[in-house]
Amino acid sequence: MPKPQKSASDSLHLQANVLVLGGGPSAAWAAVAAAESGAKVVLADKGYLGTSGATAPSNTGTWCVPPGDNRHSVVERRWQRTGELADPRWMLRCVDTAYRNLLRLSEWGYPFPSEDDGRLYIANLRGPDYMRFMRRRVLLAGVTVLDHHPALELLSDGDAIVGAAGVARQIGQDWRVDANAVVLATGGCAFRERILGATGLTGDGYLMAAEAGASLSGMEFTGKYTLAPYGSSLNKGLPFRWASFHREDGSPILGPTGEPLRNGIGDREEEVARALIDGPVYARLDQAEPALQGWLRQGQPNCFVPYDRAGIDPFSELFRITLRAEGTVRGTGGIDIVSDDCATGVPGLYVAGDAASREIMTGAVSGGGAVNSSWALASGWWAGKGASTHAKRRNGKAFRGTVQSLGQAGLRPAASPRADISAGEVIEAVRNEVTPLDKNFFRTGETLEKSSERLESVWRDVRDHLQGEGLDRVRTREAASIAAAGRWSVAAALHRTESRGMHRRTDLPAKSPAFAHRLVITGVDAFRIAGTPERLAEMAS
Repeated sequence: MPKPQKSASDSLHLQANVLVLGGGPSAAWAAVAAAESGAKVVLADKGYLGTSGATAPSNTGTWCVPPGDNRHSVVERRWQRTGELADPRWMLRCVDTAYRNLLRLSEWGYPFPSEDDGRLYIANLRGPDYMRFMRRRVLLAGVTVLDHHPALELLSDGDAIVGAAGVARQIGQDWRVDANAVVLATGGCAFRERILGATGLTGDGYLMAAEAGASLSGMEFTGKYTLAPYGSSLNKGLPFRWASFHREDGSPILGPTGEPLRNGIGDREEEVARALIDGPVYARLDQAEPALQGWLRQGQPNCFVPYDRAGIDPFSELFRITLRAEGTVRGTGGIDIVSDDCATGVPGLYVAGDAASREIMTGAVSGGGAVNSSWALASGWWAGKGASTHAKRRNGKAFRGTVQSLGQAGLRPAASPRADISAGEVIEAVRNEVTPLDKNFFRTGETLEKSSERLESVWRDVRDHLQGEGLDRVRTREAASIAAAGRWSVAAALHRTESRGMHRRTDLPAKSPAFAHRLVITGVDAFRIAGTPERLAEMAS
């Protein structure tokens, strides 16, 4: 186990073979995989491993596909829904590895429920139980866990990533971990939208990776919204499958063919979004039969907490609703993967879970809970193994005396710091461009151009003048990461001159064969966007 050292400045300094940044399921699986491969592992989480992130408060299904001849047909059917951007080979790899890891959970003693015939039902994971179990498993593997230790930046020796540095929230102490490889499992970016488990999901890993030279892809696919009771953080849309929708005066909202709008899931989300742009919308879960009502309450108990607290019977009374933006948490964008072990193309840097682009899995549509959950099981395992293998290759190399800290925006402004630029104002300015329904759910070239201009202005202020001291660095770094993610998202959406999946251009409603490929973004301040064929040719040369 790595031995802590105290420097003259009284900061925590550790050495390890593999450093995992993050605290969700992909981080836990990466840490276990690396440790089981013989690596000394440190895991540093912004929150508390086991309770932080989007999975911990959720009841999540998995994309559980048992081995057999049917597996290829299941994957093919899913691929047909991805807007032609997913990769069937990766999809097959994912369901294979995820299934094996679900069996590992059972072997380790995870309490899966039993079906009527006595077989274990391994396709569903109760978030609180799952993450509590994975925390124990990480500790049993001998991993050193640093809770409430957000990472601020990666470290490089000029050839490879050799660790990361950050600050311990609870004691205000700086920390640094020297490592032969780093796994970024820091989650997606929810742009500070108020949804369950998303407070800490601010795209930190995106900015750190881009500063190191990694690319991103799928950043235009941030148009996933989920129905929620108005004023609630509960982004669980399943019950709205049995909803009817009404205007403020109680009159039913009509669908495109004149029938009352029912079922707000799937394609009908667009109709609900249009109605919400016009004014307040109310719902009632009156399409659920009494037996189904009981099943919903039993199977999704946290979905009904807001109603119970407000004294509302959602099956018989109208209640106001909204659509919550989910950014890249249930969108698909993230750090681009260049090899089967989830390497980023930057030596020593690997990525897993929602921090990675999931276009290879879900293409232009959302991975929801199920596919994303299985992706975390699989990609965490691959990244942990890959990082461990890389660390072994570098074991004979001593750490260089000169290590470069790569963090810039929000930490080391390019010009003089200005007190009149606050992290909160930056975040709100970005949110104004990337969360409204009439800018992000429905897009046009004109609105995207205007948003791009505003975000470029915000970014210049962040790059040149935003700086925090002490613990405030966490907040300023989050603001910089949100600003970068918003800027990349809008730029990619402007570049994709078509509609595909959750990228809805009302001025260009058709899908174009010219864009049946991924868009890859490289660079931070001055970035460029290239199509996948261009990038492959560049790598080959």
